[in-house]
Amino acid sequence: MARDRNQGDEFSAPLRRLFLGVLLLVLLGVFLVWRIDSPRVERFRAQITDAVVPNFDWAMAPVTGAVNLLRDFQSYQRIVDQNRELRRELQQMKAWKEAASQLGEENARLLDLNNVRLDPQLTYVTGVVLADSGSPFRQSVLLNIGARDGIIDGWAAMDGIGLVGRISGVGKSSSRVMLLTDSSSRIPARIQGSGQTALIVGDNTVAPHVDFVETPDLVRPGDRVVTSGDGGVFPGGLLIGQVATDPAGRLRVRLAADYERLEFLRVLRHHGQESLESPGSLVAPLSPDSFVDNGDG
Repeated sequence: MARDRNQGDEFSAPLRRLFLGVLLLVLLGVFLVWRIDSPRVERFRAQITDAVVPNFDWAMAPVTGAVNLLRDFQSYQRIVDQNRELRRELQQMKAWKEAASQLGEENARLLDLNNVRLDPQLTYVTGVVLADSGSPFRQSVLLNIGARDGIIDGWAAMDGIGLVGRISGVGKSSSRVMLLTDSSSRIPARIQGSGQTALIVGDNTVAPHVDFVETPDLVRPGDRVVTSGDGGVFPGGLLIGQVATDPAGRLRVRLAADYERLEFLRVLRHHGQESLESPGSLVAPLSPDSFVDNGDG
């Protein structure tokens, strides 16, 4: 048995050397054939390629699949990176949108404020809103100004753009403002455009009713609503809002004041209108001597 194993080793070693030599010669021949620049050799290479390569499609399939998989993975990685970058840009755009929205609102408030024309004789006291003392049945806020600041019941309170309400309750260092949305609020107003008078009636909603309009057909949505000054409670010309209609077709007013952000309120000092009790110089009362009997009975 030992001699048979030795005989096998003696035959296998020369065979391995022979196979290795033949393989080297074949590779050298292939190298020379592919390196020789000759038209005849070129035709020979083309014939070999046409005969061998189509038959190796099954062998190239795994390689082609691996290459395609690598390309797909690289494409997926690029898509993930692009998606991450787009999310980052979208987040920045949301921040810019919010900043632009706030600037737009502030610009609109300033433009509306420029359109407000108050009586130059009116002065005001600015107070800070301390708390919302409202309830489902009552709408009001508290200010940090009161009797020590000269605040009097009934004075108008504005947020810089539109009328917010009126003073309804004064303490030494604080006061309460009843909002226009309160159910007990009644404000005489005038609708610009048609010139009709109306009454703004609060109903605990953000859009009070417009009641007691003589000719509602003349009123159009978007008409400005201002205080009329009737009754001498409020000065005339204070902006309240714009006319709108609810789904039921009833007239309401879209308030100009921003009730969502009541931080500072301007309380107007208004001591009422001057009453004229004596007749003017052009119209004097009749004297008894003017009644002369002319004989006609």
